Amino acid sequence: YQRRVREAVVSTQSTGTLTLYLDGRMSTVRKQTPNEFLKQLIGRPVVVKLSSGVDYRGIFSNLDGYMNVILEQTEEYMNGELKNKYGDTFIRGNNVLYISAQKRR
Repeated sequence: YQRRVREAVVSTQSTGTLTLYLDGRMSTVRKQTPNEFLKQLIGRPVVVKLSSGVDYRGIFSNLDGYMNVILEQTEEYMNGELKNKYGDTFIRGNNVLYISAQKRR
């Protein structure tokens, strides 16, 4: 499905919000740094994908300046298959491909 966009206008304000006018409809988005986004995820379920292809799913507990991640109630998945369950898990930041918010369990 493709929709042709006739007009898109973006304006920023000193409050740190981004207002997008798309075909005359207004949508407001608050700009966030990656650090702000990740801090909002503390205590929530996340998926941490490693560069090796392994997924770790658990409750996001903490993050440090090196992007090292601490998860609680962690499950390890390889190729979509559950391989192992852990309690608390420390994941070294240089191995992380991405961190994604997950629906609450």
